Amino acid sequence: MSDRDLPSLNALRAFEAAARLGSMSLAAQELHVTHGAVSRQVRALEEALGQPLFVRQGRGVALTVIGQQLREQCSIAFGQLREAWLQLRHARATAAFVLGCSGSVLARWMIPRLERLRHELPALTLHLAVQEEPVAGHLADVDAALLLAAPPWPVGWQVHELAPERIGPVLSPRYPGAERLRELPASALCDEPLLHTASRPQAWPEWARAMELPPESLQQTQALPHLYFLLEAAAAGLGVAIAPQPLVADDLASGRLLAPWGFRETSARWVLASSRHADDSRITALAAWLRTELSDQR
Repeated sequence: MSDRDLPSLNALRAFEAAARLGSMSLAAQELHVTHGAVSRQVRALEEALGQPLFVRQGRGVALTVIGQQLREQCSIAFGQLREAWLQLRHARATAAFVLGCSGSVLARWMIPRLERLRHELPALTLHLAVQEEPVAGHLADVDAALLLAAPPWPVGWQVHELAPERIGPVLSPRYPGAERLRELPASALCDEPLLHTASRPQAWPEWARAMELPPESLQQTQALPHLYFLLEAAAAGLGVAIAPQPLVADDLASGRLLAPWGFRETSARWVLASSRHADDSRITALAAWLRTELSDQR
């Protein structure tokens, strides 16, 4: 069967509504179109069949014999479509939602909050996937990605901005000279060995400029391959690290790390990104939850 063997779906919808409601006007209101649009769609069906589907009856319309037969088949077909659509939507709503994020965000921020997330968004079945950096804006393997990134965003992304990034130096109370440094201005770090990650060498210079310090005066010594390792090295007292505030919030609260000079905003943003064609209400709900969690740590 080719498409030419089937009438217009819009025409069938117009006919079904008019037949069910017994009125072209009521059908137009339900479908949010004009009375004339419904009449034209019904007339197109009648011309294709070569016989009328309705006859006038007072202020309304009544079905002919063939009109009654078509209405019965339309009711069955639209009912089946409606049921199939509801089942598909339900299956999607209950399927696992795959969220990609970096290993550092996963270990230091998401995992400690999973129990609260499950309690506050019980309908969301969340699966977490490590995604260090989307390659060329590729998000096909996840439903959404929680990222620290700076605009402009790749074409084809739908981006929910959650919070500005805030970074600052952190050190362990066990670090030699920690007590002394806590009483000194940020410029004292120009004389300290600074830990950094090879993946983001610009973090210290960004912070220095925000503090009106010359970036070249900082001594970036030990480089670590991953932010998680960087913060563990700082917690072990091996040096002063630079970190996003949310990823060290729990360590600061417990006293495992100190942040004597606070945090400064950068051009980057915490965002929840998905493919632009993704139409999923779970993304909106998750973005709202993440935005609240991040704002609580400012």
